[in-house]
Amino acid sequence: MTRVFNFSAGPAALPQSVLERAQKEMLDWNKSGMCVMEMSHRGKEFMSIAEKAEADLRELMGIPSNYKVMFLQGGASSQFAMVPINLLRGKSSADYINTGAWSKKAIAEAKRYCDVNVAATTEDTKFTTVPTQDQLSLNSGAAYVHYTPNETIGGVEFSYSPDTGDVPLVADMSSTILSRPIDVSKYGVIYAGAQKNVGPAGITIVIVRDDLIGNPITSAPAMFDYKVHAENDSMYNTPPTYSWYIAGLVFEWLKEKGGLSGMAEINKRKAEKLYAAIDGSDFYANPVEKVSRSWMNVPFTLANPDLDPKFLEEAKAQGLVTLKGHRSVGGMRASIYNAMPEEGIDTLVSFMADFEKRNG
Repeated sequence: MTRVFNFSAGPAALPQSVLERAQKEMLDWNKSGMCVMEMSHRGKEFMSIAEKAEADLRELMGIPSNYKVMFLQGGASSQFAMVPINLLRGKSSADYINTGAWSKKAIAEAKRYCDVNVAATTEDTKFTTVPTQDQLSLNSGAAYVHYTPNETIGGVEFSYSPDTGDVPLVADMSSTILSRPIDVSKYGVIYAGAQKNVGPAGITIVIVRDDLIGNPITSAPAMFDYKVHAENDSMYNTPPTYSWYIAGLVFEWLKEKGGLSGMAEINKRKAEKLYAAIDGSDFYANPVEKVSRSWMNVPFTLANPDLDPKFLEEAKAQGLVTLKGHRSVGGMRASIYNAMPEEGIDTLVSFMADFEKRNG
């Protein structure tokens, strides 16, 4: 078996030790005689898996006791609707910060339910920057403020948490959750699709402050009501049990890595290595202003785009895969989430130097 270095933006790489443990437990989890995929979600075996996963996530993120943690379906895209459905609470408008493709999708969905005030947008810079706090035109009467801390396509990232006063702050952390410590108490809602830093596609983590639960818009579907899921421990319907189980294994792996502080050190070092290789060359370029650069998604272009196909072909031959950039940006994109080992960055940087030497 040959494992490649998978730089996909998502579904993304998983830690090899997690995959090996899942492989070992595939046919018989903990002497139950069953695979986790075969278990009743209400049986004692799976209930123990679910409870431990939530406890480990609470420990890793320091989630206060007045927050509910839910493991739901529908991806972050369903949260684009669930947030206004649950958080408007009689108000008619919400603030959104537009920093890229995922922000724009959240805004489009929210407009189905309320008036959207775009508190800031960086579209004029082609989404290569992040607005500063003093550039945010926030409405004190808004139901909430929504932002995307990390945009996977443009490779931009907030270096701060917006100060929204008494207005609840909502964050789509799909591509940055668990990559470093955060202060959960600053947020009203945090949500994240699993398929980048948590586990397989199919499950979505939603962390909601207690006071924001229980007053959805009239006629909200039960499956879109946070209270329904909170009261049923994320088991109002059959949850994606195997994705939940893998997420739990990833939480254990993160604890072994030194928690989120330990992961932050590794992630910062990985990103610095790759950006240094790009900035130290006239052959490669990154379009994002330095203070707005993402630790998780690094887009870069070649001086001669005609060389892109050759770069991708030779990279693949070296075990460096899914480096093609998003069609809206072009060039390359290396997604270097938690599970990307530092060896993968070293191999990529070495290949980039050699490719430049031969083609520059």
